[in-house]
Amino acid sequence: MKFTDGYWLLREGVTAAHPAQVHEVAAHDGRLDILAPTQPIRRRGDLLKGPVVTISAHAPMPDVIGVTFTHFEGEQPQGPQFEVRKEDFTAHTEYDEEHATLTSGTLSVRVARTGTWQVDFLAGGRLLTGSGPKGMGIMRDAGGAHYLREQLGLAVGTSVYGLGERFGPLVKNGQVVDVWNADGGTATEQAYKNVPFYLTDAGYGVFVDHPGKVSFEVGSEAVSRVQFSAETQELTYYVIYGPTPKEIIRKYTALTGRPALPPAWSFGLWLSTSFTTSYDEETVTSFIEGMKDRELPLSVFHFDCFWMREFNWCDFQWDPRVFPDPEGMLARLHARDLRVSVWINPYIAQRSPLFAEGKALGHLLRRPDGSVWQWDLWQPGMALVDFTSPAARDWYAAKLEALLAQGVDCFKTDFGERVPLDVEWSDGSDPERMHNYYTYLYNRTVFDVLRKHRGEEEAVVFARSATAGSQQFPVHWGGDCEATYESMAESLRGGLSLGLSGFGFWSHDIGGFEGTPTAALFKRWLAFGLLSSHSRLHGSSSYRVPWLFDEESVDVLRHFTRLKLSLMPYLYETARTAHAEGVPVMRAMVLEFPDDPGCAHLERQYMLGPDLLVAPVFTDSGEVSYYVPEGTWTHFVTGETVTGPRWVRERHDFLSVPLLVRPGAVIPVGAVDDRPDYDHADGVTLRAYGLARGEQVTVRSGEVAFTVVREGDTLRASCGDPSAPWGLAAGGRTARAQAGTGFLSLELG
Repeated sequence: MKFTDGYWLLREGVTAAHPAQVHEVAAHDGRLDILAPTQPIRRRGDLLKGPVVTISAHAPMPDVIGVTFTHFEGEQPQGPQFEVRKEDFTAHTEYDEEHATLTSGTLSVRVARTGTWQVDFLAGGRLLTGSGPKGMGIMRDAGGAHYLREQLGLAVGTSVYGLGERFGPLVKNGQVVDVWNADGGTATEQAYKNVPFYLTDAGYGVFVDHPGKVSFEVGSEAVSRVQFSAETQELTYYVIYGPTPKEIIRKYTALTGRPALPPAWSFGLWLSTSFTTSYDEETVTSFIEGMKDRELPLSVFHFDCFWMREFNWCDFQWDPRVFPDPEGMLARLHARDLRVSVWINPYIAQRSPLFAEGKALGHLLRRPDGSVWQWDLWQPGMALVDFTSPAARDWYAAKLEALLAQGVDCFKTDFGERVPLDVEWSDGSDPERMHNYYTYLYNRTVFDVLRKHRGEEEAVVFARSATAGSQQFPVHWGGDCEATYESMAESLRGGLSLGLSGFGFWSHDIGGFEGTPTAALFKRWLAFGLLSSHSRLHGSSSYRVPWLFDEESVDVLRHFTRLKLSLMPYLYETARTAHAEGVPVMRAMVLEFPDDPGCAHLERQYMLGPDLLVAPVFTDSGEVSYYVPEGTWTHFVTGETVTGPRWVRERHDFLSVPLLVRPGAVIPVGAVDDRPDYDHADGVTLRAYGLARGEQVTVRSGEVAFTVVREGDTLRASCGDPSAPWGLAAGGRTARAQAGTGFLSLELG
């Protein structure tokens, strides 16, 4: 939100009060408390004037410092609150006549006690960012609404990333971003997944701990500052020191939660019935048989909305006219070695039997007059489940438990963005703060059901909406994109932005959701989709089985599906890293190469894990340009090499895409390419690229750690204990040597 009219003036009707100086400072149990008048105190009469800002600096864990600033403290505590983790840790405080300082690990916040207002965040004595005169402020607009605002300095050359799944430019400098969940597709400034956290390539990130609407001006209203504001009386933000972007994400996800590890089967190909298309068990079976006949490995079959009867969403009952024997059908799908996903949302249509039940039990969201909140958008007369009520959560969970008992394996948790403000929540939560947070409660409820009944290692959802902390409940997909190259690029930007916001796993609708792709676009999107964290064929009004496009689409899908499945030893270890550290599977180039200025703005390519560079093709002709960082990189499929740093222009047919291996990497390749859930260490091939003489690399595959050492012009490998003979420490497993252009073969001891 903008408050100023240029550099000198405020907008019409806006008033502002800013901390002018420190009047009092005190240290209490690793916390700095500061009293800051908003006008200079020159005489006793100045002590009678307000407002006064109360500021607390505190540290929940090393290298993280929180700043809470407050105007009126008499406001009733309002929920919800983000769940922010705290360690058993006490920061160091000190102050002298000139400064008050709180230090947490390497990070310090230093407040000037004399002169004009100045707050600086430093790491090892280096200034990261800070808030100067007229940065922090109490702002009122022309209508009298009360906001707290902060402005943090943006150094020359610093790029800003994150703020959730945003479909515009990856670098957020110059943008206005409102953190407010909306069902807006992938083509606008709106987003399904809004996260009040931004990351920089200058050694720090900032998390604004406010679940409601936060407005960011990223080098826009004040071009050398990142500004954020919220309509509240108290606002907390955390500065997180890196020093690298990857380390910042590790610490941010330690603060807000790390992703669960999805089951290995979820990394295989998902096929959907699509949205408005007609289908029954015969149609479903024909798709599955068609995939099998064409040797197209399939892991999950998904039933979209119309598995339930029209106007009944959600009643969680199979439409008996179309699926007269759901338990038998699910058993038959399981007999084909498939998992089954079904579509759900948190809304209850008026015609659903659950509407009357939920109304009578008090489980539906209500208006201030006590009536059930309803509208006709999406489903006629629909209401929302009030997930702030434990009883409502249990009621909703029980409906899902019945589906799990039938044989359903997981849920696509659609919607959750259009949450009204003219309501009263059962726990008294503030409607504005609950708007974004609703999706957290919704997806946590569903994920908890799966953890309880399927086990920690089997729980997975396919979620659309999210906020800070929602990364704990993977997987998330990119929402309603169109069947165009432009929308394919939008989707990629959104996924990379989400990864830079702490989300480890992400997917998208291959071929685009709205409309029907051309055969060429579909084939290009297949390569991108199968080189993503999770891969799903899904559309709105048309099916996404490849033979409906052309026969080459079948070949392309087979090729890239089998390629992905053979990479599962590598991909699943990358997934373990996302689970353990919060670092995403699909990584913006800046995450792996923060010191290469050529990577700062790259948004049409990415790293799949630490060692594979992917550059999707966005043209029918196959022409693609991409950037190669320093070193000699190797095309994974052909073995050809490219030396960077430089831009490369290539032409690829539909069975090819730029997929390059980082120099010095060892890629474990599986012996299986028709399913994702196999023993990734058994019969694994270790492909080593550009190891220097004497260099040693340890790589995991399944539960086995392999150590590869280059000795002269050969490689020697061992597993478990590096001194043990090959294979013995792996419990009798075997490994194969792979030779090829651009990488060395292994000599097994």
